[in-house]
Amino acid sequence: MMHHPGFPVAALAAQEDLSMFGRDPWWLVVIKAVFCFAFLMLTVLFSIVWERKVVAWMQLRIGPNRHGPWGMLQSLADGIKLMLKEDLVVRGADKAVYILAPIVAAIPAFMAIAVIPFGPADNEISIFGHRTPMQLTDLPIGVLYILATASVGIYGIVLAGWSSGSTYPLLGGLRSCAQMISYEIAMGAAFASVFLYSGSMSTSTIVESQANKWYVLLLPVSFLIYIVTMVGETNRAPFDMPESEGDLVGGFNTEYSSIKFAMFMLAEYVNMVTVSSVAVTLFLGGWRAPWPISTFWEGANHGWWPMLWFVLKVQLLLFFFIWLRGTLPRVRYDQLMRLGWKVLIPVSMVWLLLVATVRALKNEGFDFSQIVLYVGGGAVALLLISLVVDFFRRVEPEGETDGDTSFDPMAGGFPVPPLPGQSLPPVPHRRPRRGDGELIVSGRADTVSDGDESDGKGGDGA
Repeated sequence: MMHHPGFPVAALAAQEDLSMFGRDPWWLVVIKAVFCFAFLMLTVLFSIVWERKVVAWMQLRIGPNRHGPWGMLQSLADGIKLMLKEDLVVRGADKAVYILAPIVAAIPAFMAIAVIPFGPADNEISIFGHRTPMQLTDLPIGVLYILATASVGIYGIVLAGWSSGSTYPLLGGLRSCAQMISYEIAMGAAFASVFLYSGSMSTSTIVESQANKWYVLLLPVSFLIYIVTMVGETNRAPFDMPESEGDLVGGFNTEYSSIKFAMFMLAEYVNMVTVSSVAVTLFLGGWRAPWPISTFWEGANHGWWPMLWFVLKVQLLLFFFIWLRGTLPRVRYDQLMRLGWKVLIPVSMVWLLLVATVRALKNEGFDFSQIVLYVGGGAVALLLISLVVDFFRRVEPEGETDGDTSFDPMAGGFPVPPLPGQSLPPVPHRRPRRGDGELIVSGRADTVSDGDESDGKGGDGA
């Protein structure tokens, strides 16, 4: 391979070697696929019980304690209960799409785990005498495959809201679609920073490139952006606007029951496991042992041990999901959109530009002090420019306006709230006043106050 002057150094250090994938016999591929499915299902069953236990502990309650030891079989009992419930189909629903929507939401949630590495690709394990890597498969564009499957899953929620033939589910489906568009842009920008440092979109190569330092330390802003966007992608509190009980009854799944409702809940929790696995793979070193263990134990990253470190990291992120649900209240929908479009996307774009600048300077041979000087100087210049712009904006007279800011709330035939900068017209008195504050009540012109006895009807003279 010829060395191009602008080619990233990290790409040369971590070449994509995917030759170990695609050599397994068909029965071994089936076994590994069943393992991935079982891993997701067992993690979901445990996460549901763990969430109820942790939230109960936070709220000084007991939580599930009836089914199984310490209530650990509660989620299994809930699944059996949902399957035995009556399966209803709304009369006004589009039946074909109504039945297909839960399947469309659930299946893509399982697909992303196929490219997640549970262990090093070069450290093959033995299954029935065959050596195989601890990963189902890998792709040169593995992370883009994950983004694609996450985008397909949103169609299930949108179709569920539309096919139900009801207003609240439709609003929930539209909210989910807008939420996915808003937060996936910032998520893609966070991924791009990882691509710049690793020089690859392959998940196994990205983990290999974190041998010396995890990307959560090199790219902390990308990690924080992804943490926020993964909560918005999974429609979890405090960003659970598509199924907001306060204003949408239940959102997109209001008209669903029995096994269809269970599939929506399954898709939500599987997506939680998937986005947590992606965070572990891209930012937390993947299957690598934490720093204190990896320094004094050489075998920590060999054999079956990498799977243990991977599962522990995923469980920590799942606990983060539960912690958010038990701590933060649900935000308003306008706050959700403002955070996505006016905060996360601009910050992610500026951070991506900064990371690309640093990588370009490193590739040109600049040392760290020069990079800090150039990048810091650019940041100070931008701050000074923004300060000057804000100063000239503030010196404008406050009384000047671009025009009349009032508006007619009924101009479109139905009431609408005012936009920022607009003001409602003064509300007229509903009942005309007469005399010294006397009111005309109930449409009777001869009704006066009790103190007025001039007509012989008020007060004691009545």
